[in-house]
Amino acid sequence: MILLLLAAATAAQAGPADSRTDRFDRCASLAERDPGAARTEAGRWQASGGGHYARACAGLAFATQKNWAGAAAEFEAAARAAQVARNERSASYWAQAGNAWLAAGDATKARTALDSALTTGTLSGLALGEAQLDHARALVAGGDLEAARADIDLALTTASDDPLAWLLSATLARRAGDPRRAKTDIGEALKRSSDDAAVQLEAGNIAALAGDEAAARSAWAQAARLAPMSDAGKSAVVALKQFDAKP
Repeated sequence: MILLLLAAATAAQAGPADSRTDRFDRCASLAERDPGAARTEAGRWQASGGGHYARACAGLAFATQKNWAGAAAEFEAAARAAQVARNERSASYWAQAGNAWLAAGDATKARTALDSALTTGTLSGLALGEAQLDHARALVAGGDLEAARADIDLALTTASDDPLAWLLSATLARRAGDPRRAKTDIGEALKRSSDDAAVQLEAGNIAALAGDEAAARSAWAQAARLAPMSDAGKSAVVALKQFDAKP
C-alpha cells in the first residue's frame, strides 16, 4: 500500500506530460497487471536510455511479485540515476526503496534509504508522512524507541488520516509503558480502520494491559474473525486461548 502511495506521489511530481512520463505511467500500470511483462518492458527501456523511469518501473514489477529485495535494489538504482539527472523524484525513489527493504526484513538498509529520502527535504504531504512512518519502523527494529517516537509524532501531523500512523503510535506507547497514550491512539486507529485485524489485535493487547478482560476478549475475537489466516488473526487466537485455562 505504501509503495503505491509513493508511486502516486512520484507521478504527481512529473509536471507536464512528456513521452517519458507517459511511458512510465503505462509501464507502472502494466506492473500491476503483468509484472513479468513489465520487467521485460523496463529492461528494454533501460537499454535504450530509460534511466530512472525504467528502473522505477522494474521496482514496481518486483514489488507486485513480492520480490522485495529486487524491488529495493531497483528503486535505489532509480534514486541514484535521478540524483545524477537532478530530478526531484529521487526522494520518492529512496522512500520506496526503504519501504521495500522493510518488507524484505532488512531494517538497516531501510533506515539508510529512508535517511536519504528525508534529508532531501523535497517530500511533502502524505508521501512525507509515510516515509517518516517507515523510518520509525526501521528505528523500532533497531531498538531505538525514543527516536522512533519523534518520527511517529511528526508523521501524525503529516499523515494523520492514516490508521497505520495511529496503530504504530499506540503500539510504541504500549511498549514504552504509556498506557494512557496507547489507549488514546488505538482509539484513533479504530475510528479510521476498525475492520483491520492488526488494529483490533493491538486494541486487545492494550485492553489486556489495562486489565479490561471483556474489551480484550472482544477485540481479539474481532481480529480472529476479520483475518483468521493473517499473522494478526493467528496472534489473536493464541491470545484468546489464555482464557480457556480459567475455571
